[in-house]
Amino acid sequence: MKKKRQGWGPAEFPQQHYLVHPRALAGGGDIRHVSEYLRATGWKDNSKRGGPLAMESPDRMVRIAYDPYTQPGGWTIHGKASGHQDEWWAVLGQQTPVEVVAGLTDALNQPRSAHAPNAWAPLHEQRWRDKPNARHPTATSPDGSAWLQYHQTPDGTAMWWSGAKDEHGNGWVAQFTPTTPMHLVQAFSTALASPEPVMRPLGCVPQSARIRTTSVSVLPSEVSAWQQARITAARATTWARNSARSSRPHTTARPHSRASTPRARR
Repeated sequence: MKKKRQGWGPAEFPQQHYLVHPRALAGGGDIRHVSEYLRATGWKDNSKRGGPLAMESPDRMVRIAYDPYTQPGGWTIHGKASGHQDEWWAVLGQQTPVEVVAGLTDALNQPRSAHAPNAWAPLHEQRWRDKPNARHPTATSPDGSAWLQYHQTPDGTAMWWSGAKDEHGNGWVAQFTPTTPMHLVQAFSTALASPEPVMRPLGCVPQSARIRTTSVSVLPSEVSAWQQARITAARATTWARNSARSSRPHTTARPHSRASTPRARR
């Protein structure tokens, strides 16, 4: 029988997890990493019990779905046309790590940077290599397992294409329409290129010689605390954004003075 250490909660025992690097090959993970953040920022959950995840932004301009029941399955993100922004789509495979998906979906709820977005910059910062003599602009990770490419065909059709593959050919791909807001593509590439490992529980680490793992013992309460911290951060971001909007001065039409507005004579 396992002994409970002093200071732990009732019947709380450590569970074996693994820190996985590179994150691009870590497998899908728990989709609640994405969905709980969205709920905390006011997104509406339209999912049916036992069915695919379906969420809608507070302004009803963006929809996110995750369907593991169809082939190939995975994530679909759809943005409606609005003002100067054209309609856009992003489709990410089922084994796209949730931490990478969240790079994009979190950015939907955060203020944009004042700097012009550049999807390549985060990759070059992490020493991703530009593919020489490539027909299409391409950057690959130092170990060659992940890539980002801007693909354009002779007829003018274009898309952003990304993904990761291990030595067995297992992995995922993602596609973004060229109309996808560039700050979202940059948020995706930042999460993809991050050198930080991601955590997966025992039994959920893909078998690959390209993966490096570190075994760690984690308490359930620690996992809950990390999840809650992410939700708290999401609520704080939403509160700050809403406060900024409500504090903006409202301009109203100046009332006309009756004394200074002559009446038309009949």
